[in-house]
Amino acid sequence: MDFTSEQRFDDGVLERAFILGEIPGILWTPAAASASVPAPLILIGHPPLGLEKIYPRLVARARYYAAEFGFAAATIELPGSGVRPRWEEAEQARANLRRAMQAGEPVGAEIIDPLILPLVEKAVPEWQTAMDALLALPEIGGRVGFEGGIISIGIRLAAVDPRIAAANLFAGSLVPSAMLHQAREVTIPLQVLLQWDDEGNDRQASLNLYDAFGSKEKTLHANLGGHTGVPRFEVEAGARFFTRHLK
Repeated sequence: MDFTSEQRFDDGVLERAFILGEIPGILWTPAAASASVPAPLILIGHPPLGLEKIYPRLVARARYYAAEFGFAAATIELPGSGVRPRWEEAEQARANLRRAMQAGEPVGAEIIDPLILPLVEKAVPEWQTAMDALLALPEIGGRVGFEGGIISIGIRLAAVDPRIAAANLFAGSLVPSAMLHQAREVTIPLQVLLQWDDEGNDRQASLNLYDAFGSKEKTLHANLGGHTGVPRFEVEAGARFFTRHLK
């Protein structure tokens, strides 16, 4: 892991951009984090829109977690996104999804599986490699949480990596049946955020996925509104969820 830039915000949070192999990422750490007081880590997932485009949303959440609750937070660029090399198969899969949705056609496995499964196969090992490097830093230690989407990436990480101790997942319905089955293997504490009127997701499919999770402790936060209408208080709810399970 090579750090390429850094800035200190007025709340004391340190932001550092890094490169891990060919993978760009960003790490935020609270002012008090040190080798003697290491900070628990939250991995922040996101859609494949590019870190530069979604940076304002990511930095707001990360700074809040770090400054108010003492967590370190990190994210990495997904395969085929942002400044990473083009991934023609992924671009074609996204184009097929857009075409079907614009035409009002059903979005079935023939569209969902090529869109999601290759991304999960590529992205999850990269998240694990990032965890290896981040947890080797002296100022980061303890338990790890995963937040956000793509929800299938969160499912796979939670199922295969015991370092993930809790997850706050953003509900989505574009979930292959293979991932629905793997959700039954997820047993860590979960909080799932669902926008009830999300124009891009099938509500019942999202509820079916929530029901499939094997966790004995799982909570569904369902709010009225569309995809971009998530209430501000859900950020605090996520932070308190992680405080219960990572500290």
